[in-house]
Amino acid sequence: MPRPRRTQISVEDTPFYHCCSRVVRRAFLCGDDTYSGKNYDHRRAWVESLLFELEAVFAIDIAAFAVMSNHLHVVLRVDIDRANRWTDREVLEQWHKLFKGDELTQKFAKGELVEPHQVLRLKHAIAIYRSRLCDISWFMRCLNEPIARQANQEDNCSGRFWEGRFKSQALLDEAAVLACMTYVDLNPIRAKMANTPEQSDHTSIQLRIRAALKGEQPSNLLPFIGNERDNQPNGIAFTLKDYLELVEDTGRIIRNDKRGAISGNSTKLLTRLNISQDNWLKLTTEFGKLFHGPVGTLQELTDYCEHLEMRRRHFAKCCRYLNTG
Repeated sequence: MPRPRRTQISVEDTPFYHCCSRVVRRAFLCGDDTYSGKNYDHRRAWVESLLFELEAVFAIDIAAFAVMSNHLHVVLRVDIDRANRWTDREVLEQWHKLFKGDELTQKFAKGELVEPHQVLRLKHAIAIYRSRLCDISWFMRCLNEPIARQANQEDNCSGRFWEGRFKSQALLDEAAVLACMTYVDLNPIRAKMANTPEQSDHTSIQLRIRAALKGEQPSNLLPFIGNERDNQPNGIAFTLKDYLELVEDTGRIIRNDKRGAISGNSTKLLTRLNISQDNWLKLTTEFGKLFHGPVGTLQELTDYCEHLEMRRRHFAKCCRYLNTG
């Protein structure tokens, strides 16, 4: 049986998670449906637009995403500290961007006085909303449900559009995070939907490349912040230039369907991650097959499983690809 979501997500162990949702009933999220003869490319824009709308509401950052023909990938970072820094009124203001709340929360958010006997109920509601605003399950619910309703309306049908549960994987260390991000960013290359990362529409890598050409980083994606240092903002502790070069080198090898060479700064980055070139190519082409649960080195996986009281370390064999440079 599937494990409850609360036993798969442990922000104490890692704030990074890879989530994937797939459609059902021969449905196509986007692209050409050979069965019906219809094209659904416009739905990719629905997903991307809603992703960024939710990123502005939740205390959750988007590190990578790719909208494919019948599924979508997203790599998320939960920011508990940001949610805890919000004042009570800010929590309600964020929540009300998506949901109406009730008369009491609306009253408080407007700055109106609350009766003494209502304070306890108000604080309870704020605590619940604060928790939900840094909850991956609520994030994915707010992403998938509106898309399903919109697609069903367009298809003039009812019932499930997505599979019952989205899949989530804990990414337990920086090697797992970067390997998963690269796997997600290169999804359109592997699926032959695009020839190059910059041609991969509705993906995080395309947005990062376009912003990099202007000397910027996308404001709605978790930034690359360089090497770790004191008092640095939240982000991915690598340089954007190194990551883009690594994705480009990896994509060329995948696209040409042959063994190639990763060199220059990409080699230095893999050395820092302690991953060999062969293992890196294995991870970035078969990540979805290798791992169906938490991803990290054997020690990180062991600590994570012990913390969540799991009796088995699933996919422990695949850990060797993450720490054999």
